[in-house]
Amino acid sequence: MEQGIGTNEMLRAGAMLTADGLCKTFKLSKKQQKLEKTTEKKKTAVDHLSFSAYRGEVFGLLGPNGAGKTTTLRMLATLIRPDEGDAVIEGSSIIADPNGVRSKIAFLTSELKLEEFFTPDYLFDFFSELHNVAPGERNERKRRLFDRFGVSDFAGVKVANLSTGMKQKVSLVISMVHDPQMIIFDEPTNGLDVITARVVTDFLQELKGEGRTIIVSTHIFSLIEKICDRVGIIINGKMAVCDTLKSLTAEKSLEDKFFEIYGEMAGELS
Repeated sequence: MEQGIGTNEMLRAGAMLTADGLCKTFKLSKKQQKLEKTTEKKKTAVDHLSFSAYRGEVFGLLGPNGAGKTTTLRMLATLIRPDEGDAVIEGSSIIADPNGVRSKIAFLTSELKLEEFFTPDYLFDFFSELHNVAPGERNERKRRLFDRFGVSDFAGVKVANLSTGMKQKVSLVISMVHDPQMIIFDEPTNGLDVITARVVTDFLQELKGEGRTIIVSTHIFSLIEKICDRVGIIINGKMAVCDTLKSLTAEKSLEDKFFEIYGEMAGELS
């Protein structure tokens, strides 16, 4: 494993998150080899990825499908362990202190489903207990979040009977039961109608205004341009460039900049 950055050093630098040399390789089945059109038995999904995110900013990971964005976020959320490297979130290492990391973050992805038999009200209380949230604090937070997202009228309805948009809102609400300081969101508007997508992006900007750190992954240029302060462009598991949105778009659009970088990397690999 590469030598990690010291916790005190990162805190002095003001970083809420510092990822240092993250790597992840997966074995490929014969079916996956066929789909990938390769004879290689392994695929490097994330290749020595390093970046930082700071308090009160929205950091975007931009890249095509298969670039390594989701794998990176899953490592940050401690769902999978990196083969090499480490990341520290507000003083907690994803390797040495995964429980500490989980207490400080919310992780949302369309691939994680709520148990459809239960109601939003029950699920909010259940996850609040898991995070040791006091009943009084839980009830006030639930009232505020349910009202904010229009969940109150559906609090007693089973998740199975909710619309796709309402399920996404409920997932977002439940992720906030412990009042996390960092929100990690994989494809935040994926599969949502335009109204629900607007509600979600507006809320992310509200959280930023409260001083929280937001990490989002997406392949949608307009979403990055709307909500992000800084952007890391990932191609083939590597960080091609990491800079402020303002700097990246100083001379051309983000889309044009992306394809310029993509073309340069494709030329290097050919």
